[in-house]
Amino acid sequence: MGFTNTNQTKILIVEDDPYMQIILKEFLSSTYEIEICSTGMDALAFLQNGNIPDLILSDYNTPQLTGLDLIDQIKVSDFFSTIPIIILSGEESSEKRIRCLDSGADDFIVKPFNPAELAARIRVVLRRIGRSI
Repeated sequence: MGFTNTNQTKILIVEDDPYMQIILKEFLSSTYEIEICSTGMDALAFLQNGNIPDLILSDYNTPQLTGLDLIDQIKVSDFFSTIPIIILSGEESSEKRIRCLDSGADDFIVKPFNPAELAARIRVVLRRIGRSI
């Protein structure tokens, strides 16, 4: 698998919950090209295979690498460090939010979330990097 060669904006979703994968894919696939990885390690392998998304949307609690670990791995890479990252979390923890934002996340959204708000936050981050849809 991998992104196709379309000009459509690409989002990599890193989420281990199959139900949340379906919700995110259904909601976002009409606007974006979506790829889903179930673990942080799968996401890193996907990136290392040359699949470069315009944005990464990652759950905080993914197996093998947490969202925070994934941020750390991406931000130290010369190839991936500019990819914006939005973290999703089922926990409303100021400490986690601050650690993720300080580590390089572009946003932190608590689940459950309003899908329209998620879409708006994605548009804001993409606009910041000059990739408006």
